[in-house]
This record gives sequence, C-alpha cells and structure tokens, in this order.
Amino acid sequence: MSPTHRYGSDLGMNTVERLSAFAQTLRAHAVRMVHRSRASHLGSCLSMADILACLYWNTLRIDPEHPNWQDRDRFILSKGHGAAIIYAALAERGFFPVGELKTYCESGSRLTGHITSGVPGVELSSGSLGHGLPVGCGMALGAKRGNLPFRTVVLCSDGELDEGSNWEAILFAPQHELDNLLLIVDFNKIQSFGRVKEVLDLDPLADKFRAFRWAVREVDGHNMQQLADTFAAVPFEQGRPSVVIAHTVKGKGVSFMEDQLAWHYKTPSAEQVEAAMRELGVDL
Repeated sequence: MSPTHRYGSDLGMNTVERLSAFAQTLRAHAVRMVHRSRASHLGSCLSMADILACLYWNTLRIDPEHPNWQDRDRFILSKGHGAAIIYAALAERGFFPVGELKTYCESGSRLTGHITSGVPGVELSSGSLGHGLPVGCGMALGAKRGNLPFRTVVLCSDGELDEGSNWEAILFAPQHELDNLLLIVDFNKIQSFGRVKEVLDLDPLADKFRAFRWAVREVDGHNMQQLADTFAAVPFEQGRPSVVIAHTVKGKGVSFMEDQLAWHYKTPSAEQVEAAMRELGVDL
C-alpha cells in the first residue's frame, strides 16, 4: 500500500494558501463544536490549527481508507483537551464523516471531550497530561527494534511540560537514539490557570532540550512554510530525537480570543460564533 502523503517542503504559494484555508476550516469547526456542546478548551484548539493542517495535509504518511495500515505514521495528541479540532482534522481528511462532528460531546457519541482511541485515526486516548510523550517513546522504540519505517509525532502543550513524566521521557529518547520521534510543543504561553511564565517558568526551553541531547528547532507556529520546511527536515540530527518548539498564540484566528486566558474554559455565545465566523472568513 502506498501512503497518501509524504514529507515535503518548498511549498508554492497555492499550497500555502490551501493549507492555511484548511487551518481556518478546522478553527471554524472547533468554534461551532464547542459552542454546540457548551464545552471548553477552544483557545487551546485554535493555537494548534496551523500545525494540524500542515501535519495532516502535507506531512503525515497516512491513509484514511486504511487507518490501521502498519506503516502509517503515528500521531499522538497529548494535550487531549484539544479534542474538538483533532476530530475536525480527522473528519476533513476522510477518517469519518464530517457530519459526525455535530455529535461532539453528546451522550453516546464516540467524539468525547478528551480524545479517544475508539475514533478512526486516533492512536491514543489522552487528556491526563504527561502521557503522550512516554507512549510515543515506546512506539518509536518499537519501530526501531522492529525495523519499521513509520515515524511517531507527539504534540504536547507548554503547560503539560510541568509534568515530571515528560522529563523522564525526554531523558529516555536520546538514550535510545530515537531519531524517528518528533515532539512538537504548542508554546502558546498560557496554561489553565495563568501564564506559563507565572505558573512554572519553562525558559530557557530550547536550551533545556539541548541539554537533554535533543535536536531542537524553534518556529512561528502559524507560518505554514516554516512548519512545512521544519517537519520535512526531521530528523534534524541522526541518532537524536527532534523537538519543534512552535511559538503560537492561544485563540489564534479570532481576535477577541487571542492571548486570553479566559478562552481556556469559556464557551462562545451564538453572537460570538457569528463574529468568529466572520473573522475566519467561513460561512455560518
């Protein structure tokens, strides 16, 4: 079986525009889903929309018609509270019908408020923070030992790096030369109860990863060309795991939500949904 996507960069203008349009579509889905279900974590969803668009439409080697294909790349969303937008990405990529997004967080729906592995395309149930990277290390190690070609990509939040289990995994990965592992940090600078710098300062984050023997790159997490170029360059160094520190804005794409702690938990009103759709350039 051939993959539907391969790692690539040097995007033409049309491709950048196409990927950016996908990101806006994902944002619009997330706004509607969170409003409809009276759920939360919308700011966390919007900050990673560009990353997900680049991964799912340009980077990950996947086949929606065969979600369990052995050689597929494994993607783990460790910040499982951002479930709405990853479900949107999976639906838009064809893993399940887009219409099912309307059931998000409804009783009996498989689209639960934290990402769940019963959904096609979801590798790991997550939401208890600090588990995604340790499991990703295990997947990457298994691929190495089994001589399998897939890569493992883990997306975590910045506040999640407060968890000690992550730092055990960060020690583990270079020890086992997991250069088939990519960690992406959605560094939007805000966590559940305040700014990261005030709750538990991570700086200098890049230097910390370098000290733990990771190959590190920092990017603008909303610049599609930078994201594509960077993901295409993985592994950054042979024998070392790669980490991309993606500098993002919480609530990106909707001006009144951007860089606002309140949108970690708030549910948008109908009027706010209308305003958001206008800003996103998406039909209601």
